[in-house]
Amino acid sequence: MNKVVANAEEAIKDIESGATLMLGGFGLCGIPENCITAIVKKGINNLTCISNNAGVDDFGIGLMLQTKQVKKMISSYVGENAEFERQLLSGELEVELIPQGTLATRCMASGYGMPAVYLLAGVGTEVANGKETRNFNGKDYLMEYAFDADFAIVKAWKGDTMGNLIFKDTARNFNPLMAMAGKITIAEVEELVQPGDLDPNFIHTPGVYVHRIFQGVNYEKRIEQRTTRKPQA
Repeated sequence: MNKVVANAEEAIKDIESGATLMLGGFGLCGIPENCITAIVKKGINNLTCISNNAGVDDFGIGLMLQTKQVKKMISSYVGENAEFERQLLSGELEVELIPQGTLATRCMASGYGMPAVYLLAGVGTEVANGKETRNFNGKDYLMEYAFDADFAIVKAWKGDTMGNLIFKDTARNFNPLMAMAGKITIAEVEELVQPGDLDPNFIHTPGVYVHRIFQGVNYEKRIEQRTTRKPQA
């Protein structure tokens, strides 16, 4: 199976309007920049996006929000995106906010082939409204369904042509979990190498989970929040 494609445009060519997408990353770290740009250019809409957050106004998923391509966001944090806030408050965007650990575990459940999991997070809160609760050993747990995503789109540091992936530092966030979970997984990498060039002891995502891979270009690697202090006298 030849998994290598030429670029982001080819990788996302069969993503259609109405699809459900998982997009890796945390803040602006480890986000699939090339694929997001290609989706914006393609102009598809009515998308459901599963991601920790929605980037910022002019970067990441924020670009898709600007062009009104996202129908629903499923995420755990929205604080750095003014357009996200505006669309949420105006009713233009459907939003499902869930605890971050629940988001990660529902991704994991998808990758493991588990239809649902029972979690402590959200018990006794609005998160529990309409959900099944079961008691195990004297504690109540919420039943949460695994995600059902058409595509998982991730960004890795290095990958080989068989789809094996290595993530670097903080970029190893939601990416490995989501890479396991999509019906079709697309990986963009900073460096694409040949089989055998990666140390198998450091591979985070085995190639069996990855369907398409390409070497990305022009990564900005923005810093979302830069905090500095005055030099000491």
